[in-house]
Amino acid sequence: MDARNTPEIIVQGIAASPGIAHGRVFRHIQSDLAPPSYQVRPEQRAGEQARFERALVTTRQQIQRIKTEVEKNLGADEARIFDAHLLVLEDQALIGETEREFETSSKNIETCFDKVARRYIQAFSEIDDEYLRERAGDIRDVAQRVLQNLLGRAEQTLNNFDGNRVVVANDISPSDTVGMDRNKVLAIVTDSGSRTSHAVIVARTLRVPAVVGVRDLTKRIVDGDQVLVDGYEGTVIINPPEQTLLRYGKIQVTRRNMEQRLLEASSQPSVTLDGAEVMLRANIERTDEMEQVRACSAKGVGLFRTEFLYMQGNRVPSEEEQYRVYKAAAEFFGNENESVTIRTLDLGGDKPMPGSQGLFPQEANPFLGMRAIRFCLEHEHMFKEQLRAILRASAHGRVLLMYPMISGPDELDRANELLAECRAELREKGVAFDEKMPVGSMIEIPSAAMVADILARRSDFFSIGTNDLIQYLLAIDRGNERIAHLYEPGHPAVLRMLRHVVEQAHKAKIKVSVCGEMAGDPRYVPLLLGLGADELSMAAPLIPAVKFLVRAMKMSDAKALATEALKQDKAAKVAALCNAFHNERMASPSAAGNSKIQ
Repeated sequence: MDARNTPEIIVQGIAASPGIAHGRVFRHIQSDLAPPSYQVRPEQRAGEQARFERALVTTRQQIQRIKTEVEKNLGADEARIFDAHLLVLEDQALIGETEREFETSSKNIETCFDKVARRYIQAFSEIDDEYLRERAGDIRDVAQRVLQNLLGRAEQTLNNFDGNRVVVANDISPSDTVGMDRNKVLAIVTDSGSRTSHAVIVARTLRVPAVVGVRDLTKRIVDGDQVLVDGYEGTVIINPPEQTLLRYGKIQVTRRNMEQRLLEASSQPSVTLDGAEVMLRANIERTDEMEQVRACSAKGVGLFRTEFLYMQGNRVPSEEEQYRVYKAAAEFFGNENESVTIRTLDLGGDKPMPGSQGLFPQEANPFLGMRAIRFCLEHEHMFKEQLRAILRASAHGRVLLMYPMISGPDELDRANELLAECRAELREKGVAFDEKMPVGSMIEIPSAAMVADILARRSDFFSIGTNDLIQYLLAIDRGNERIAHLYEPGHPAVLRMLRHVVEQAHKAKIKVSVCGEMAGDPRYVPLLLGLGADELSMAAPLIPAVKFLVRAMKMSDAKALATEALKQDKAAKVAALCNAFHNERMASPSAAGNSKIQ
């Protein structure tokens, strides 16, 4: 197709892997297998079960081979993607449910496995947490492999195109990314997915630009179309004219220069031009992210989400299993200025754990249901196992504990009573732990923010989870595409609530950290610091840009920005102030040379 004779079409997705690329499209459509359904005669049942076992073994061998190949070509960290796939095959709940379905229905094993796997995929797809929601892709990828082996189909690969191409797909599985010819892939664009999908993880490792969540793009293009992919802004341009290509060529040069400046600043102290030190920590899901945290020069972990431990095996992990994970984090960040803040289980409601029937009954409104601290207080035995594991880990490094979704003093008091019981149990057994381990409250619910003065007297620190706080305060479901645009971090009500929480915390002489997405957005970082936030915690890759901005600004200017923002009556005006502040500092040459504190 001649791009000069076709109109330019601009579509927007989610920026997933940085970079700019231009080239012809290779269109890849991934479709789920639909196995045939039929009754199995009694004399065939043993053979059917044996066939299932052989398919599981073959699938395990295939995944292990892929893992070995990835480790050789990309490294050990990227190969760990396939550990999650192997865990799916070892999930006794998934296998057991398949066998029970076979026993009761007498349908062929493909039909039974497909039915159970789809139930698991649906459960994970409905989870609010983006990282855990993307794990539905792991189950789907493994399930398709098992079905391929049961049906005698050949492995699918993504390597049958000529020349350098931009891969545009409805979805790309981890197995697909392994099969790609890395010398031919200019960029990756998908209809679905998020920043945490495994295709994105591999794309970042390969330094290939990627944009995800471009809905129905595969239906709007054909093989050979010309596209330009902007992995910085999440923009895809179909049939770009010459002037667009020239403009993006200049943008790419500017971006590369900025990336070099960020890289140079990342190893420098996080100190403003007027000498104020800003503590930057990282949010993590798993211990295999710790090296990345250290590489970004973060001061440890400000939010260790523990849900992954409960989701990866679809069962409740033992106290010992949890202790080993928390201990590894505590030991890794054992320096004087580093720490690990572990959030207790934020599971339930919108984060069900497949395979644990009875713990998570259906709820009409899971966002307001039995989740997080409510779930933990409902299941005290499970909660105390986690509390003891965290306490034991505190003997190996500086560990802080915080409770999610606290709505008021009653929940906080009961959680602390259980923690006191755990301390007493460990003392009686002579088990070491930090007697002075700080215990904090997450401020994510408006009611907690309004009684911040009461909670502050019962807490060693606050951590503001801006994602949920804004969602609940503005009554905005961020996942609802019709109203997601109303989710405004700069809303006057949000700013006033943040100021109130910080003021009450500081009156009680405790620190305030911010760990939601707002903390990792350089546009809003000066505003948060100006409002009085003591620490910020974010995804590790966001730290260099935030640190660059911190080193390019004065704390006095951030306070003036916050004062001016609090006067505004509309979120758009606040956003304009923050954007202007950010753009002016990012263009400044002063950050790279800032050396107030060495």
